Amino acid sequence: MAKSIFGRTLALACLALLGACSGKAELQPVQQSGSAPPLPPPKHFLVPPMQVPKGVGWKDGQTPTVAPGLKIEKIAGGLMHPRQLYVLPNGDVLVVEANGPGLEPVTTPKQLIANKIKALSGKSGKGGNRITLLRSSADGSWEKHVFIEGLHSPFGVQLIGDWLYVANTDNIMKFPYSPGQTSISAPGTLFTDLPGTIEHHWTKALLASPDGSKLYVGVGSNSNIGENGLDVEYRRAAVLEVNVASAGSRIFASGIRNPTGLQWEPQTGTLWAIANERDEIGADLVPDYLTSVREGGFYGWPYSYYGQHLDPRVKQQRPDLVARALKPDYALGSHVAALGLWFSQDNALPARYHGGAFVAEHGSWDRSPLSGYQVVFVPFQQGKPTGLPQTVVSGFHSEDEKRLYGAPVGLAQDRDGALLIADDVGDTVWRVTASP
Repeated sequence: MAKSIFGRTLALACLALLGACSGKAELQPVQQSGSAPPLPPPKHFLVPPMQVPKGVGWKDGQTPTVAPGLKIEKIAGGLMHPRQLYVLPNGDVLVVEANGPGLEPVTTPKQLIANKIKALSGKSGKGGNRITLLRSSADGSWEKHVFIEGLHSPFGVQLIGDWLYVANTDNIMKFPYSPGQTSISAPGTLFTDLPGTIEHHWTKALLASPDGSKLYVGVGSNSNIGENGLDVEYRRAAVLEVNVASAGSRIFASGIRNPTGLQWEPQTGTLWAIANERDEIGADLVPDYLTSVREGGFYGWPYSYYGQHLDPRVKQQRPDLVARALKPDYALGSHVAALGLWFSQDNALPARYHGGAFVAEHGSWDRSPLSGYQVVFVPFQQGKPTGLPQTVVSGFHSEDEKRLYGAPVGLAQDRDGALLIADDVGDTVWRVTASP
């Protein structure tokens, strides 16, 4: 029996490799960027094509590549899968070190193959389940302190008054915070539960309202297209709004497969999100996106994508929901895996990188050639994205796409205006400024 299962798994693995040869992308990510991306017909595979570079990390002195006029430096290394960054009012930088809790059951040979192939990249490295604090010194170095330990796959962090809110994969905890402290020893208090069953998407993005009265939470789906049943999708694929005074919550917007980053657009005060769209219908479908988030809005998942394009794989369709599905504002390209978002009106980079959104693209696993694995800048005018995304930081993988040095995730801006990047494959935090 074991040999039979192994044989089927091996056969599927071979099919996956063959599929990678026949399923190459026909569009470049930049061609699928903007407000009206081309959407080719969906394809169907027994096993989706997969291409993942092998994670090797950074050599001493090696850094990502930056656009002309920029410089990059390493300010922290030796971390345990750094995923998110948050800058405190006194300039200290919090680094959230985590990975998924491993709660998703593997029920098909396809899942087994995909998981093993994706693990080769280093993106499945062990997370620290902690938060580390970085503090800049007068000589330009950065001190490193263990700030909070014993967390459960944390991701989002927000400070409201004297309380630090941390979004674990299944709840939000709050910790008492005093400016300047380098560690918190007080036990956290459970603030509210979050959806946390299978955890196909485990990250929980977190954003406070400007007045501190609300917390917004990005909760990803428990599946690709609802194949685990819709019961486990309750309050998922959504942005939740949590009342800070009462801890009561409601669905603010829905149908967003995996909203991995939330930010306020500074000119209009509108809530924006980045989202990872569905997989397994082709290298050129479906573009991940950057969009404003309307209260009560529905964005299609799982029934349709990019507005009202039906996904024929979904068994129980909802034409009533599809009829009101909103089209996202801005496509980023298929399978780029956007995981970090930061709006900046002014910063320590050249003027061409002011007044827009930085997006960290963690990189593809089911597309050939690779897409993502870079940080881009999307210019904004009058509160709306305009033009094509501009590459700010790249060079996270080798030119032959076989070796992966790092992968960008969370973004933040330090008190000097530098762009900070969490790199969870390189276990590093990078700092980008204008070159002298």
